[in-house]
Amino acid sequence: MVVILGGAVPGTWMLRRAWSLKAGKAPWRWAGLTLLSFSILWPAWLLGEARGPFIAVTLLSVAAFGVIASGYTLRPAKASRAAREGLAPEPAERAPSVWRTTLRWSLAGPIGMVAAVALGVSYAVWAPGEPQTRLLIGGLIVPVAWGGAMAWTLADSRILRATAVLVGTAIAGFGAAMLRGFA
Repeated sequence: MVVILGGAVPGTWMLRRAWSLKAGKAPWRWAGLTLLSFSILWPAWLLGEARGPFIAVTLLSVAAFGVIASGYTLRPAKASRAAREGLAPEPAERAPSVWRTTLRWSLAGPIGMVAAVALGVSYAVWAPGEPQTRLLIGGLIVPVAWGGAMAWTLADSRILRATAVLVGTAIAGFGAAMLRGFA
């Protein structure tokens, strides 16, 4: 183990050095790759052709992690913008109106659910495989697609685009399901 690490640590250090140089990378790269190849291949002769390379590659990854971790530096955090205090940017400022609020609510709720069910049913009808598997996966698609539709419609500034996409998805999904039928 010590001998494998003795070849892996300098090999990974040479590759890291080649990566950080602007010019003259080839000698460091070739020396590092040669040393790493030797560190992987000679345990196959000593420990067996299955166990030796397995142990060598495992120790090589530990050595590479150690070489990379040795160059870790803690930098102070950058000053954040005053406009972005949270992790995610806020949706665009919208002028509140009754019809936009009602449309946004219905898109996030029932219309998004109908589009998600259309995707699930279309998958259950068109996907290959056993009927039970298709129904299960189609049923699992529905809550994920509905959540995506909710998040998208509530964050998107263009509500008519969201309306067109969700209604089009529902029509296309159910239309495709009706074309084939559940066979």
